[in-house]
Amino acid sequence: MSGFSRVIRWIVLVAVVMLSATAGAVAQQAGASGSGLSALARFEPEGSSIRDAGDGIAVDLNISQPVPWRVRTLADPPRLVLDFREVDWGRIEDRALSTAAHVRDLRAGLLQPGWSRLVLQLDGPFKVASAEMRTDPSGRGGAVVRLTLRPEPMAAFRAASAAPDPARWTLPRPATMPASQRQKRGEGPLVVVLDPGHGGIDPGAVEGKVHEADVVLAFARKLKEALLRAGGIKVVMTRDEDVFVPLETRISIARAAKADLFLAIHADAIPEGRAIGATVYTLAEKATDRASELLAERHDRDDLLAGVDLTGQDDEVAGVLMDLARTETMPRSERFARDLVTAIKAAKLHMHRHPHQQAAFSVLKSADIPSVLLELGFLSSKSDRKRLRDPKWQATMVGAIISAIRVWAVQDAAEAALLRQ
Repeated sequence: MSGFSRVIRWIVLVAVVMLSATAGAVAQQAGASGSGLSALARFEPEGSSIRDAGDGIAVDLNISQPVPWRVRTLADPPRLVLDFREVDWGRIEDRALSTAAHVRDLRAGLLQPGWSRLVLQLDGPFKVASAEMRTDPSGRGGAVVRLTLRPEPMAAFRAASAAPDPARWTLPRPATMPASQRQKRGEGPLVVVLDPGHGGIDPGAVEGKVHEADVVLAFARKLKEALLRAGGIKVVMTRDEDVFVPLETRISIARAAKADLFLAIHADAIPEGRAIGATVYTLAEKATDRASELLAERHDRDDLLAGVDLTGQDDEVAGVLMDLARTETMPRSERFARDLVTAIKAAKLHMHRHPHQQAAFSVLKSADIPSVLLELGFLSSKSDRKRLRDPKWQATMVGAIISAIRVWAVQDAAEAALLRQ
């Protein structure tokens, strides 16, 4: 696709958004006069569908009122991404909405405050042949989003998908990189970044009505409060509500905070159902076992399905520089992992039979911040689910983590003093 064609496509889409915004304002005014509509639109499954249309795909999505929106495609894997301000999708994944053979998966939810996202993972390259939002002519305030997708050559699809977003729609970029944080020697508060996994559009592991994103956020909030009460520790959260935060942004938040320690918190599910107990992970390109490898792959896949592409981020030179930085950081991460395992065992909390494992989790790839991922337990395990909901167990785990952080901080400061003499 030519550059001119890409510009025309975006002009059309932005025009649609502008019209939608006007319609949304009218609908909100109508709501204020008695219809009861708020600024938040609701997805209405009745009459909505995603279906095959010849060799293409037809999408009809009914929502309770018009709102500003946009649409674009992303590659690797091929995805259709629709952003709205703001639609409550409910549990759209659980509904028999899509019958299209060309749609492999779909995910919807809150992207960031004020914005929600719907992502369709496609089985090949498709172009957006038409896209429109039609308002309900009856005056009831509803709207339908209607799209038609047609197959197109992969080269043209990649070119269109690589086009940058218009500036007005660009999501927050990773923070500007400050100078690398020097290893503390006991001066100043220890800066700990807590990273509750998943959130918003990405619920993480789901067992019945229990969502991993909710479990780990609730735990991280308790841990934050306890760390602040303990004194001498500054705590930064990568998210403090149910919103989606891309993996790269989580790392950027930690670097912008000049973190001394990064702790990712999860409670995943293993399909085989054999994983039980808390597990501590550190970064390695080669995973400890196949289960760890699949877990790391799923974390990155969730980010891809949410519309954030993790591939091709590092050029060869940057990769070498980061590897050099990790030669200092990785031993510090390993020491904290060992301290954490020791503290959890000392608290007599149940751990996996292999309590310290390694995998290529992208969220652990900050070159100059000691980083560890803690699986509190596995939602696929009935006994772990019971423990995760037990306030006494939560308090004991919080105490163990704080104990490990304090032991590690003292040792790390002592090492820093020796290295700089």
